[in-house]
Amino acid sequence: MASDPFQILSKPPATVVDPVCAMQVDPAKAAGSYEHEGHDYSFCSLSCLVKFRAEPERYLHPETYVEKTARAGVEYTCPMHPEVVRSQPGACPICGMALEPKTFSADGSEADPELDNMQRRFRVSLWFTVPLFLLAMGGMLPAFARAPDWLPLVELALATPVVLWAGFPFFERAWSSVLFRSPNMFTLIGIGTGVAYLYSLVAVIAPGLFPPSLRDHHGHVPVYFEAAAVIVSLVLLGQVLELRARGQTSSAIRSLLSLTPKKARFVLNGREQDVAVELIRPGDQLRVRPGERVPVDGAVVEGASAVDESMLTGESAPVEKTAGARVNAGTMNGAGALLIKTERTGADTVLANIVKLVNEAQRSRAPIQRIADRVAAWFVPAVVLCAAIAFGVWATFGPEPRLAHALVSAVSVLIIACPCALGLATPMSIMVGTGRGATAGILIRNAEALEAFQRIDTLVVDKTGTLTEGRPSVTSFEGSPEALRLAASVEQGSEHPLAAAIVHEAGARGSELMPATSVRAVSGKGLTGEAGGHTVVIGNEAVLQEFSISAGTWAQRVRSFQENGETAVYIAVDGRVEAVLGISDPIKATTAEALAMLKDENVRVIMLTGDHRTTAEAVASRLGIGDVRAGVTPAEKQQAVKELQARGARVAMAGDGINDAPALAQADVGIAMGAGTDIAMQSAGVTLVKGDLRAIVKALRLSRATVSNIRQNLFFAFFYNSLGIPIAAGALYPFFGVFLSPMIAAAAMTFSSVSVIGNALRLRNARL
Repeated sequence: MASDPFQILSKPPATVVDPVCAMQVDPAKAAGSYEHEGHDYSFCSLSCLVKFRAEPERYLHPETYVEKTARAGVEYTCPMHPEVVRSQPGACPICGMALEPKTFSADGSEADPELDNMQRRFRVSLWFTVPLFLLAMGGMLPAFARAPDWLPLVELALATPVVLWAGFPFFERAWSSVLFRSPNMFTLIGIGTGVAYLYSLVAVIAPGLFPPSLRDHHGHVPVYFEAAAVIVSLVLLGQVLELRARGQTSSAIRSLLSLTPKKARFVLNGREQDVAVELIRPGDQLRVRPGERVPVDGAVVEGASAVDESMLTGESAPVEKTAGARVNAGTMNGAGALLIKTERTGADTVLANIVKLVNEAQRSRAPIQRIADRVAAWFVPAVVLCAAIAFGVWATFGPEPRLAHALVSAVSVLIIACPCALGLATPMSIMVGTGRGATAGILIRNAEALEAFQRIDTLVVDKTGTLTEGRPSVTSFEGSPEALRLAASVEQGSEHPLAAAIVHEAGARGSELMPATSVRAVSGKGLTGEAGGHTVVIGNEAVLQEFSISAGTWAQRVRSFQENGETAVYIAVDGRVEAVLGISDPIKATTAEALAMLKDENVRVIMLTGDHRTTAEAVASRLGIGDVRAGVTPAEKQQAVKELQARGARVAMAGDGINDAPALAQADVGIAMGAGTDIAMQSAGVTLVKGDLRAIVKALRLSRATVSNIRQNLFFAFFYNSLGIPIAAGALYPFFGVFLSPMIAAAAMTFSSVSVIGNALRLRNARL
């Protein structure tokens, strides 16, 4: 007997166990589901789903679950030598500078062990250095014309912890510089303070070893404990100030990182809950309420609002967003609520990629840095030689006690000539400059591009997507609707803006697309493929010639399209033209203003386009561009750039498509539109996030300001050392009786480094 169907239907539906709370869940009524390791799981509540996403192993495999506490390792690098990368904080083996993290947290809360270490050593050194300094200075007063015999022992006791403990990192780095055969500022500091301390130590322990020429008029051997201790304390102070200032150079990265909210409003089955952004996955729907920042990259599902994208694009005017519009993480929602579908999260978002590019650019080296590198190669040995010469001159011709004066002079030369300012001059400016560009919607790929930009005198531009919006639409059509359908079927997989226009037009006419095979791009000319059993060729006159297809009477109609400024596209089916399209791409509203600004900056503008000459000239005439080269292939664009360079032009190329990539790579500076293809951005040295040509002028001004800042820093560093070394060697003594103390030399050295960083930080407020 057959089973009663009503009994079957009345049975409860199959249930599953929620992996988080172990409750029975009806899949039809579950709050959500999630796929993990090939299995689908249902959840009774949003809370359970969120918990499961955070730690799926805990709930799926409790018997083998191991708590995961290890974080991804942070890499540390040297600002002067980005090729040095370490997994732990420490000092650069080349220059001795403190390594800094390659990545930063948004709130700046990550620990800086080097700064903490230097601050601790500086505070302790003050407790010993201040009384030591006062004792040493007290001996110069008339009441203490003859220092008591016990004073050197007290000075030794006070100076030893300062020099040997607080100054230990400097001696460690000095020794490392010898081992790696890379003399640096710490080589000079280690030699200078080490000589002063050891000389004084021997003078206290075994004064009988010193000849009368090293004794004062009381018969005592002078000691320089206070000089060694004060030098160490001042260098520690300089390190603290430098590390703090270097931290400010990453403020642009931190400001970008801070744009991404920590929480997102997760929406599922009509229910909403705030969850950590890390738990959001592509496909999830999120609610962005008025006044909130967008947490992910995605598309608007419902709602309308104006979104402030200024921190990504540099454009202050909010952008209207409705269903279907793209939104990016970090942008600020206006007055309306938006429901968005997640497309990219975390490290895949536009904002994360911007931060990555800025970080990489800040670690790159500008060609002008080679000047400092060449100088640094011989600078430290030259300083040691100068110190030796100063010692010899004073020991031979100086006043009594000659050897004491010679020692002080040599130590002063070693300390004041530390090349830290010289090494910091370029990387600090590059770090601040690239960060300033990022906040203005200008992404600098490397320091070389930033430096090269300021010399540009010729700008080569593509038309579609660069001068125009890059969102063309079909404005004229003649021919067979079936030909349009076949063309759209072949074009549906293409990224080219014209392809999107053809596909959209076919859809608007109600055409149902079919699968296409053997699709092949004909570079700079068009596309060919097979659909519905037909061979289809789409493109310009050049593609017809390549396939030996005659334009026939269609050529006259195409010319009328082109005279109206439309891009003409032929559609040939099975070797015969069946239809023609006229596609218009509106000129960007800001293009005319940008070209006028470039003219004011004495930059010549040339249009290179694969479009027909008539169409290109129609656009050029509206914009006042006098030099137009139309119908060029990607290879011909690259060759045109080469020819301009051969004539002495400094060429920048701006484009957005795959066909622009060769020319972008060939140019002195390649400029990619932010809305363009990935390959264009990879080939370019500069990316304009919004694709606004006015940003080219901003990039030009930024480049000039940064290079000028670098030159100021290098001049200051060279001038400072050129002036400081002779003074420290005693050049003023014969004329003015002025003799530079090693303590003053240490203070001057610290000031030079901090002033270079301070000058670089001015770029944060550069007017673009």
